[in-house]
Amino acid sequence: MSKASPHVETDIESFAAQPLESLMRSAWDIRVNSFGFDIQWVNPVRTTVLSVTGTTCALNCAHCGGKYLRHMLPIERREELDSAKVSSCLVSGGCDPSGRVPVERYTHLLPELSSKWRLNMHLGLVSEDTVRGLAPFCDVVSLDFLVDDATIRDVYGFPASGEDFIHTYSMLRKHVRVVPHICIGLHEGRISGELDALAALAEMGADAIVFIVLIPTPGTLYENCTPPPVESVVRIIATSRCLFPEIPIYLGCMRPHGPYRRELDPMAVRAGVNRIVIPTREGRAEALRLGLNASWIEECCAL
Repeated sequence: MSKASPHVETDIESFAAQPLESLMRSAWDIRVNSFGFDIQWVNPVRTTVLSVTGTTCALNCAHCGGKYLRHMLPIERREELDSAKVSSCLVSGGCDPSGRVPVERYTHLLPELSSKWRLNMHLGLVSEDTVRGLAPFCDVVSLDFLVDDATIRDVYGFPASGEDFIHTYSMLRKHVRVVPHICIGLHEGRISGELDALAALAEMGADAIVFIVLIPTPGTLYENCTPPPVESVVRIIATSRCLFPEIPIYLGCMRPHGPYRRELDPMAVRAGVNRIVIPTREGRAEALRLGLNASWIEECCAL
């Protein structure tokens, strides 16, 4: 990937050198100064996920193995949706061997879908011609954003580099609103390139950033991995808050459950996030303790 400018690298290095509590205090102060005391909890019950490939994916990625496609509704069954209960759709699916979600075959359905629901689209390393065709119907694109070549090779297994993700993100921003998603610990639970991804975004700009965390999922190559330490996740979130003082930062739905989530959520609140998807009781209690005013939204956090 391209090198970040010296001042961005210096900023990130200075954040990394701080004790975590000091970094979190700085992040909290920035959060209050920029956004005040409002926070949003997300329960995306009004967003349905549609798959353009059914349960099929050509990649068999180490962290997913196609398991998450089983929870999506095939786009051919869109007529089953109740517009009284659904107000938006995430159009997603498996990837082809080059890392693209093959939405082209369903572009003709986008006018119909967008006339009923807001659309968040997961496209992968999409071509610009495809983006031009779908841009009028798309409210936002969610892009898994990573720049570490080793992570791309070992997790996704297709012939792409960090530069390809940077190019795709930059191209998307010319045509649609795009929200990058950074999966912390994606490379076998290790921190590997997440700060480089933040540095790249600092150079290009971002409208919002969603953080998710590796979930070791049964039946995948990474089922026996250990998620990254909570402190490491919080350090990255707090660093992003300091690096992007005026950009909304969200903690997304994909993060480990149980004690891990109960520890992470309150720390993420203190690290300055603006939204948390399905927050734990501990996270909500921490927000209350800190004097935050919480409200609920019922669609995908990127929307």
